[in-house]
Amino acid sequence: PVPASVGKMAAGWMLPEEAQLERLLEQDSYLEPHTPDLRRRYDKFVSLAKSIEKNEGGLEQFSRGYESFGVNRQADGGVYCKEWAPGANSVCLVGDFNGWDTSSHHYKKLPFGKWELHIPPNVDGSPPIPHGSKLKVVIGSKTGQQLYRISPWARYVEREQNATTYVWVHWDSPQPYMRKHPHPRRPNSMRIYEAHVGIASPEGKVASYKNFTQNVLVRIKNLGYNCIQLMAIMEHAYYASFGYQVTSFFAASSRFGTPEELKELVDTAHSMGLFVLLDIVHSHASSNTEDGLNAFDGTDSCFFHSGTRGTHQQWGSRLFNYSNWEVLRFLLSNLRWWVEEYYFDGFRFDGVTSMLYHHHGLSAVFSGDYSEYFGLQVDEDSLVYLMLSNYMLHSFYPDFITIAEDVSGMPTLCRPVIEGGGGFDYRLAMAIPDKWIQILKELKDEDWNMGNIVFTLTNRRYGEKCIAYAESHDQALVGDKTLAFWLMDAEMYTNMSILSPFTVVVDRGIQLHKMIRLITHALGGEGYLNFIGNEFGHPEWLDFPRIGNNESYHYARRQFNLLDNHLLRYSQLNTFDTDMNNLEEKYGWLAAAPAYVNEKHEGNKVIAFERANLLFIFNFNHEKSFPDYRVGIDKPGKYKIVLDTDAKEYGGHGRLNHNTDFFTDSQYQNNRPNSLLFQSDDYFQRKAHVFELLNYGTLHSCENSLKVYIPSRSAIVLACVDNEK
Repeated sequence: PVPASVGKMAAGWMLPEEAQLERLLEQDSYLEPHTPDLRRRYDKFVSLAKSIEKNEGGLEQFSRGYESFGVNRQADGGVYCKEWAPGANSVCLVGDFNGWDTSSHHYKKLPFGKWELHIPPNVDGSPPIPHGSKLKVVIGSKTGQQLYRISPWARYVEREQNATTYVWVHWDSPQPYMRKHPHPRRPNSMRIYEAHVGIASPEGKVASYKNFTQNVLVRIKNLGYNCIQLMAIMEHAYYASFGYQVTSFFAASSRFGTPEELKELVDTAHSMGLFVLLDIVHSHASSNTEDGLNAFDGTDSCFFHSGTRGTHQQWGSRLFNYSNWEVLRFLLSNLRWWVEEYYFDGFRFDGVTSMLYHHHGLSAVFSGDYSEYFGLQVDEDSLVYLMLSNYMLHSFYPDFITIAEDVSGMPTLCRPVIEGGGGFDYRLAMAIPDKWIQILKELKDEDWNMGNIVFTLTNRRYGEKCIAYAESHDQALVGDKTLAFWLMDAEMYTNMSILSPFTVVVDRGIQLHKMIRLITHALGGEGYLNFIGNEFGHPEWLDFPRIGNNESYHYARRQFNLLDNHLLRYSQLNTFDTDMNNLEEKYGWLAAAPAYVNEKHEGNKVIAFERANLLFIFNFNHEKSFPDYRVGIDKPGKYKIVLDTDAKEYGGHGRLNHNTDFFTDSQYQNNRPNSLLFQSDDYFQRKAHVFELLNYGTLHSCENSLKVYIPSRSAIVLACVDNEK
């Protein structure tokens, strides 16, 4: 239970009367002309929070609507039912319990469009609606129709065999799952494994919560990820929607198993110390009527805006009316439900860009001009809803994490609410995967632009954290391909055996796959995300069963069997991903200050940067290795290699001696006081790998340096082992 004092704080009484903008403006003076917008947003948020306190007793009570709405068993065994249907003339409940009789259980009309029904317990004290029985709410519309609907608050729905729509099943388990483990502590560094339960098996079928608990969680833990992001959990009638056309917001998807099995999954993850995020979809809802929210009360409004404003032109889905009191109750209660009932530790809010703007991001080009983020194009009702959601979640659950899927780059979205910000902890760095796909599609290796890569990886607002990723589910969907498949394509079917020599294509693909992921991990943000299977270079693409592919599951699965065959090179990529995550766990670069980029040399195709007292060096040159390469560094001392993409266990060529010690010189290089000269101890034995010595020069006047040997198409990470120096 949440203490009353916390509830009051979250409701607004302990909030500052005005937005605290001083720190925000110190960091970004360009926001000064937009302070009226920031203050207005904050004022609307405070006004709404205080109104909830005055009229509902606070956010704590307001956000527990699921305790009264829907169908709830009472302490005496009776059932209390409540719905919000402002456009209805009548409401009744039918189902197995009353023989589907529309005349026996009518709701009583209450003020503000609400309806209630009390059903007493059976004579023996048992509930009148047994667990597992089917139900429907029957709405008498203003046009005289009888509309059979699923309650918006339904906790379990399922599709019967050969049926096209879902049915509402009353869930009141006689043996509810009892939680065994507390929430884990919020990690300093977020290493997120984005996963879809249904595809988490090599078999051509819908995989289950049980399968994920028993077979996938241990893989994630062993890979070194500390957080799972579960997709497609909120019930969605159309499997191929990837979970983004939600039909029942309070129901965990039944195609994967029961609510108790999902609770067991989350609890087991907690026992392993894994944080669990839910992909929450409050940006829109499915347009389904029989098994969705659409036209629940017979009108085109109810939960949504009426007319064209209530429909997303591109998605064909319905758009919530975030200014409506009961819509706010529904959505805020939905957030609390997934935390209180299923123990989730955080949310990734989907479609935030669509929520932020009246144009929903459609045909909008975000150049970074601040005028694009303020003014009439901003939907302040939905923005205030997001502010209220984040403030509530962080007040009630201090370790909670929220992530925004926003492509626009709206300033202050990840700043505290009291600064007039959106209150998110992180936003997704969505430009990074697009950049990698664009490079692989359009450019030859020799045309890769080091400066452009570095710019894309570092182009983020100071003080607003980002989750970096080289690819997610978006890049794997049909019409696109995984990074591995872009790199190696059809040769992944025939040339991935470690018993046969590298082909040119597979060699290039294996090496670049590791380098792309490492530089994204280390330079791209304050968190890192990987989509299930991509850690080992999953081939092909992702496509759910649908009419267009003859309902095939062939591409709706993750082929872990490829990984488990140690005669294939997939296991080498998996080993690299594990060691990369374990190195981050040791040194914590994601939680460290942004990197200092020492070098981005276009001719050499070399990028070097420092972060968390580590030196990262990437040689993207496809043919040239560099002996005696000098790189500037801040901290003097002795350095050793702690990660090498060219190591043989990662599918590399083993051109570096990991026992080599590298000592800094007091020579300026790359604007750093020290530098390293990267020269291999056994350079002459490895000279065959050096295609050409290049007249590379110093980029800046420098004081200290270090020299190294950096093989072509490889990356190394060095750590100082001489702490006394």
